[in-house]
Amino acid sequence: MKRTIQKTLAVLALILTGSSAWAAEQPNVVLMLADNVGYGDIGAFAGGEVRGIPTPNIDKLASEGMTLTQFLVEPGCTPSRAGLITGRYSTRVGLNTVIIGGTPNTLTAEEVTLAELFKEKDYATAYAGKWHLGMEEQSWPTRQGFDEYHVGVIETSDGTLYRESMERSGMPEAFIENVVPRIFESDKNGNLQVVREYTVEYRRQVEGDIAKASVEFIQRQAKAKKPFFMMIGWTHSHYPSVTAAEFSGKSRIGPYGDAIMELDARTGEVLTALEEAGVEDNTIVIWLSDNGATPISGPPEYRGGNNGPFSGELGDAREGSIRVPGMIKWPGKIAPGKSNEMVSIHDFLPTLANIIGVEVPGDRAIDGVDQSSFFLGKQENSNREHLITFIENEVASVRWHQFRIYPKDFVVSSGTPARPGLGGHRAELTSMPAIYNIEYDPREEDNLIASKAWVFRPYMAAIGAYYKSLQKYPNPEGVSLTKFDK
Repeated sequence: MKRTIQKTLAVLALILTGSSAWAAEQPNVVLMLADNVGYGDIGAFAGGEVRGIPTPNIDKLASEGMTLTQFLVEPGCTPSRAGLITGRYSTRVGLNTVIIGGTPNTLTAEEVTLAELFKEKDYATAYAGKWHLGMEEQSWPTRQGFDEYHVGVIETSDGTLYRESMERSGMPEAFIENVVPRIFESDKNGNLQVVREYTVEYRRQVEGDIAKASVEFIQRQAKAKKPFFMMIGWTHSHYPSVTAAEFSGKSRIGPYGDAIMELDARTGEVLTALEEAGVEDNTIVIWLSDNGATPISGPPEYRGGNNGPFSGELGDAREGSIRVPGMIKWPGKIAPGKSNEMVSIHDFLPTLANIIGVEVPGDRAIDGVDQSSFFLGKQENSNREHLITFIENEVASVRWHQFRIYPKDFVVSSGTPARPGLGGHRAELTSMPAIYNIEYDPREEDNLIASKAWVFRPYMAAIGAYYKSLQKYPNPEGVSLTKFDK
């Protein structure tokens, strides 16, 4: 039973105060989450036009709000989404690795999500696009606080390549039908219905359909004058980078650039809908990427992403994997400008909870910190000083201020020494741990262990606080794709 007493009190408060007057004071929230977009892909982060990929709509959004140049996530699609929607490290949620069909990890009914917090304030809630938090019924968006789920990419986009690969391998049709991904829509009872197979051909259309469904929800709720929380899981720039015909060949760097330009255009459609519906001034817009790009990993024809000056990519625990574009806009409330203060994907749950006036769960560890005073200009600095990064359930690195600390070498690759991320594997470090100053050395090439050993004091304090929390709130066992000793 999820927060039943609080929900009952919220409903009573709504009845006593009057829904229309109360709703007028509540900001709408549109949260857009891009897929595998690197720090160096967007114009506002020194990408865009200089890389042959103009991103005018996202850049305009960044210029009108706070651009987060030190925004940190988790090193994978599922872990970052789990961190965003629960405000907790993914390892606490049992979603510490990317969900692949057949693996047992899933978002459980016991978790309290962002959408459920909005429902406590009687918001209309909807999700469109990529979910990637589990296919079990308890994990569906409509069982996790969302009223509606549209254009449901419930897993990920690389599955669109499965059919052709399996047919070439001679797999029987019955096996193929059980594996290929589908697109889902929710009915009026929140049950998910299969609409179509998620094929490469439909991949060309899916981003436009996600934008269309999002726009329709915004228009509908604006007319109803009801506060709303709209979450959009874009599918670009995850491979395969195929686009609608009008974007094919539009960039100067190939399919990856085309996908970024379509992502920018679809973002613009949502922003235009807010403006035309007359709700722009009372809407918080958040635009994030879930993790870094894959400049090396993935099919060669779909590469092209860029993680800016930072080393690493999707799947590892280096800066380029977890430092991505992020921005937040709230007209008249959040001053436009750039900030290099540290903010993590986990912070949005407690921040938005405070803004709409609902308490975060007190019966579990919450790793996000409330950044509302920082965003609203009431204080100069962020409330975050460090972030732990996990590979599976293992501490792989810690960011503390401008330093990155690694307890072991976790990304040594077989065959191709340059291949990090999803193409690497972990190995025990045979020498001392590593310390890098990211501001001085963004490529992480100069180990400062000899001169900066004092950094281990705050590093051990952060690790110690995390492990102490496990005594009261132990983690679920989690899932490993490489370790089978249990």
